[in-house]
Amino acid sequence: MTSETLMRSRRRRMGLRNPYRPGDWTLNVLMAAAAVVVILTIAGLFVVLTKTAWPSIREFGLPFIWETTWDPPKKEFGAGAFIVGTVITSVVALVAATTVAVLVALYLVEVAPGWIGRPVSYMVELLAAIPSVVYGLWGVFVLGVFIRDQMGPVMVDYLGWIPFFDGTPLITGLFSAVVILSIMILPTVMAVSRDVIAAVPRSQREGILALGATRWEMIRLSVLPYARSGILGAAILGLARAVGETLAVTLVIGNRVAIPHTIFDGAYTMSSVIANQFAEVENDMHRAALMEVALLLLGITFLINVGARLLIWRVTRGQRAVVE
Repeated sequence: MTSETLMRSRRRRMGLRNPYRPGDWTLNVLMAAAAVVVILTIAGLFVVLTKTAWPSIREFGLPFIWETTWDPPKKEFGAGAFIVGTVITSVVALVAATTVAVLVALYLVEVAPGWIGRPVSYMVELLAAIPSVVYGLWGVFVLGVFIRDQMGPVMVDYLGWIPFFDGTPLITGLFSAVVILSIMILPTVMAVSRDVIAAVPRSQREGILALGATRWEMIRLSVLPYARSGILGAAILGLARAVGETLAVTLVIGNRVAIPHTIFDGAYTMSSVIANQFAEVENDMHRAALMEVALLLLGITFLINVGARLLIWRVTRGQRAVVE
């Protein structure tokens, strides 16, 4: 009996009469179609936004990116102030949230007993379920008042010698937006980091502890290097959300068309200016300029995700090389 006959007999006993059954073919087609739909959706977004924003692209060209003038009645537009506001709020919030999230994840996995770790994990993850409008209202009526009356004056007294902290604390402003964004992206970064840290093989921990390492040395030499790529991916996910967050930031950032000079100044992000002005466009060029801002925002988020994938791939490849 040949090998092909044996394979047919084995498939018949297992109920696999044909390796290319209609069900397999249908599943392959559906998966391929889903992938094509995703690609076409992204390409369609770029095409539609480019077409709608073309009058602004043709009129202002590349200087639109760094020009800070935004005057709808005079039809003069530049997105520089919005890009700066987006970069400041997103990067500062990312650094703050990632630092706290990794420390919380390490505590939950390495230190806290189960009866403490599980409730704390659920409470932190619950922050992701709170609607952004609730964050915005809390930021205006609670956080903003606290910053204006208590936290802001203390920061000015002790850090006012630094130009970026020399200002007048207000209810709305850049600092309120940074705090709100930090809280909003914290659950995402913490949950992914916790799962990645928990996936580190226990043998690595036990091996380095058996050599006489302290708990901190075990975390620094064994856990963090192994989980580095996952933590990096979590941070990039948080950055993508911070860049695109709209409603909460619109409520607390102050909505001022200018490059902020202090942490307490009002500002605009790219998403907040679109949300705040799109319903009240004054002319066709104003609408085209807002669509160009949306196109820039889409391009930035696309580049962030591509860069994240390349960076994670590079880190993962380096870890594999070290293991081998």
